[in-house]
Amino acid sequence: MAHDRYGTWPSPIDAALVAAHDGKPEYLGAVGEELWWTAPRSAEGGRRALVRLRPDGGGVAETVLPAPWNARNGVIGYGGHPWAGIARPEGGPLIAFTDYGDQRVHAFEPDAPGGPAPRPLTPAAGAGGELRWCDLRPHPERGELWAVLEEHGEGGTVRRVPVAIPLDGSAATDPGALRELTPEGPRFVTCPRLSPDGRRAVWLAWDHPRMPWEGTELTIADLGPDGRLTGVRTLAGGPGEAIAQAEWAPDGTLLATTDRTGWWNPHRVDPDTGEAVNLCPREEEFAEGLWRIGWRWSAPLESGLIAVLHGTGGLRLGVLDPATGELADAPGPYGEWAPSLAVQGSRITGIAAGPHTGWQIVQLDTTTGHTRVLAEHHRDPVDPAYYPRPRTRVLTGPDGREIHATVYPPTHPQATTAAPEDERPPYVIWAHGGPTSRAPVVLDLEIAYFTSRGIGVAEVNYGGSTGFGRAYRERLRGQWGVVDVADCAAVARALADEGTADPHRLAIRGGSAGGWTAAASLTGADTAGLYRCGTISYPVLDLASWTGPGTHDFESRYLDSLIGPPAEVPERYRDRSPVTHADRITAPFLLLQGLDDTICPPEQADRLLAALAEGPGPGVPHAYLTFPGEGHGFRRAETIVTAVESELALYLTVFGIERPDAPELELRR
Repeated sequence: MAHDRYGTWPSPIDAALVAAHDGKPEYLGAVGEELWWTAPRSAEGGRRALVRLRPDGGGVAETVLPAPWNARNGVIGYGGHPWAGIARPEGGPLIAFTDYGDQRVHAFEPDAPGGPAPRPLTPAAGAGGELRWCDLRPHPERGELWAVLEEHGEGGTVRRVPVAIPLDGSAATDPGALRELTPEGPRFVTCPRLSPDGRRAVWLAWDHPRMPWEGTELTIADLGPDGRLTGVRTLAGGPGEAIAQAEWAPDGTLLATTDRTGWWNPHRVDPDTGEAVNLCPREEEFAEGLWRIGWRWSAPLESGLIAVLHGTGGLRLGVLDPATGELADAPGPYGEWAPSLAVQGSRITGIAAGPHTGWQIVQLDTTTGHTRVLAEHHRDPVDPAYYPRPRTRVLTGPDGREIHATVYPPTHPQATTAAPEDERPPYVIWAHGGPTSRAPVVLDLEIAYFTSRGIGVAEVNYGGSTGFGRAYRERLRGQWGVVDVADCAAVARALADEGTADPHRLAIRGGSAGGWTAAASLTGADTAGLYRCGTISYPVLDLASWTGPGTHDFESRYLDSLIGPPAEVPERYRDRSPVTHADRITAPFLLLQGLDDTICPPEQADRLLAALAEGPGPGVPHAYLTFPGEGHGFRRAETIVTAVESELALYLTVFGIERPDAPELELRR
């Protein structure tokens, strides 16, 4: 293949392989000496399976419940921690979990004779999933689970409150058996964490229009003899301070991760006065945006040490001595750890990945300082020579501001001889979702699908991304559709100017908030001619209709900070929406949409297409693919295959690349 053109390189990484490796383990936890988590099953309708690793299982993880059981829930749209376990001296563990199909909490005993038979613990959710549950916390001594209840009422009303669920199953048929732990308060809450002495509990709360990375309150209350929480009061936090996590240490110390210094750092908080002491003052992040209720970036050990995730950009595992502030990192090639930690004695287990490995279950023994992979072992499905070699870059954007990005050049075993000297590779700029999120630097076969064929990828952590402090995160305040678009364009132009990318073969793609950025880039006055094409997945496209009832409750006031209050700046909602400027689109595009998406409903895509149809001229070549049964983000193998192949087909067509195995995609005007 000497001197074959970029985009024509043969690759063993096909779309089916991408789909088979889509997703990662989540929600790791310890049940006695066992470890449990959820894992993706794209070939089984995209469900999340419950997985069990016994200490004597020889390192073999078991999928516990067959399809259609699906350990997920729909709380705040994105879901929260879906399971909890109780270790029992006899009879094996008792596991409670939320099933996505009926949104109920179920309990089962995996070691019971005859196999597990889940039984419901909560009432029927209703046809529309009116009752949803997450962040389960077992209290077997009290005969109950604590959880967050999300209740959807008439007229789109939503309430969330901490609730105690009886373990005996009585609430399954008698809703009156449920006990609300506190009176109704703020619109969003996490599940209370009971102190070791059983006297007090703490939880996080926030209210519209704030998002949890903008401002939360650390709330404390006393546990009364009737099992209810009384004397509710705020210890710390507020509109300008985001507390991401709160936990009790075994000795009764209250720990909270707050960004009051401009960075999420771990603090010790006095439960009586609220006075906080920074345990590790660094310009690093020890947490990220709380997109899922129950995410855990730190975990205290019995020894008094604290397992923490920390870093700038990526998050790595460290062990913090709160007495000295010393921080020792776990060894290994793991540049990213997911917000899911389990502690068993001196062992810390998490979910970790690196630039050349996928997500694995990794354990650190703090007594020896050694790490080892326990499960979800990474195995290269193809020769690693086909994987890209990521390059972390800090580029200069408008006004001289820094932009963080990761560049994945085209990579192939014969790349040194394959690349023609007179050609620069095409590049696709990837805008991550969120937008208050980040693109991790881990092995992603979807990226490798393109780079192994000779198409480069650049993931942009534009202003507004997490991982770089509160000031970087707040660059997007009132500037969504401006800063993100400009930062992506600055990266694209920089790669072209330095000769890394072909300036005439640039594309942009993104999903969710990244879909907004991609669409806004194709309609922007300063960027519309920069990209030859774009891929837009489950996007926001019309701001005015994506507020209030136009999306789910969690993000229904998100635009107050990203754009501005609608009553104060209505012109921004009109002027920045891609549907308003559909006539500016000249580049072909691919639009992908799940028909069951409640976060970015199909109506968003429909409005863009309607605006295009009303415009003058022959129209812009485009393809609109919809997927029944898919929500916000694609989970089913067949959907992922179609989406990946269609995206490649778009680039091949627009960039004028011919290859014998090119997927088909019909572009219509």
